[in-house]
Amino acid sequence: MALSTPKTLRNQMMYQIFVRNYSDEGTFAQVEKDLDRIKALGTDIVWLMPIHPIGEAQRKGTLGSPYAISDYRAVNPEFGTLEDFKSLVAAIHDRDMRCIIDVVYNHTSPDSVLSREHPEWFYRKPDGSFGNRVGDWTDIIDLDYSNKDLWTYQTDTLRQWAEIVDGFRCDVAPLIPIEFWEQARAEVAKVRPDAIWLSESVEPGFIVYMRSQGLTALSDSEIYRAFDISYDYDCYDAFKSVLYGTGSLQAYVDALNRQEYTYPDNYVKLRFLENHDQTRARFFLPDIAVLKSWTAFQFFQKGMPLIYAGQERAVSHLPSLFDKDTVPWEDSENADLSDYIKKLARMKRNEIFTDSTYQVKAVGESALTATHEKDGRKAVGVFPLQGQTAFIPVDLPDGIYANLLDGSAVEVFRGGVQCRREPVILMCNA
Repeated sequence: MALSTPKTLRNQMMYQIFVRNYSDEGTFAQVEKDLDRIKALGTDIVWLMPIHPIGEAQRKGTLGSPYAISDYRAVNPEFGTLEDFKSLVAAIHDRDMRCIIDVVYNHTSPDSVLSREHPEWFYRKPDGSFGNRVGDWTDIIDLDYSNKDLWTYQTDTLRQWAEIVDGFRCDVAPLIPIEFWEQARAEVAKVRPDAIWLSESVEPGFIVYMRSQGLTALSDSEIYRAFDISYDYDCYDAFKSVLYGTGSLQAYVDALNRQEYTYPDNYVKLRFLENHDQTRARFFLPDIAVLKSWTAFQFFQKGMPLIYAGQERAVSHLPSLFDKDTVPWEDSENADLSDYIKKLARMKRNEIFTDSTYQVKAVGESALTATHEKDGRKAVGVFPLQGQTAFIPVDLPDGIYANLLDGSAVEVFRGGVQCRREPVILMCNA
């Protein structure tokens, strides 16, 4: 377990950027120009998707996936120079934010520096050729962590980047031995003791499949031995089923509540509605009132909320990983949720979200309620999910409360509140 993980990470917000598609120019310099806006949203941590050069061999699309890396120790010239990157990170620091970069250590591009210089560090198919263990990842070849020289190279690389950045988001981290990540964390700590470690943990079904093939696939419980934050994929299938109308809200609630007794006391989950691998929330939730309710629930949950660039404008289009596909910031169908996210980020800083007993309840299939409790204080959230006006039961004494989202007066009467399409978040002392 990462015993040093601070619970205060639960009060912070992360903002994800794919440099290529963030702007028309697709450069570090253009991201730097927008940092004041990003900071104003309430951002604490900027996550830059892979900044390294992309391989040429077996590319997908016209420009290739940023996750098919050719050189872990260089920057992608498409984005700028190393000095441009350092300037961006320095500007992030100047605004009291931290910066993490993607670490893609399960695989490289087929024509990577390592495949040329150290072919012995790679997985081989039965015929002796390079390959990968997941068949649809056709633009990459897998590394083989049975070779301890590879461990040294990779941890040395992390130490080099830790001289510049504040931590790492580690791609498909569960496919790599946990002992490697524990060693990597210890080595990076010599350079940056407070480095942030985020694991892209994986769906339960994928873990079971990989293990059935005799391959490494770490559970979230194992991941927390080395990482501070893990993805919310242990309950993401249940979440999608609610959006698709194929699963019950109660099943999703049960998955969320299991986290409270499954993981260590200081567990931090990355709470997201969307990311670069998943469909935009607006695509599934075209009703802005419903989208706002799910967004408020994302922030209310125990853990760190993630905003994927464009989410604050309710963008419905998911940019391609393989081509130039700029986020449509000014699309006429967008809705500006920036001020709403700012309010949620401010709310998230309340200390009750740092360390609490947390529980979620389903109200039929139409609403969620959730409660944080600590030392006689209570925060209660009510989240209508179908754009309806409804009377929703809450565990609060009758009385008048202020909605933390807009300051409006909300009456609790006979054990419930009237929600008029949008969420309500209330705070009280016992």
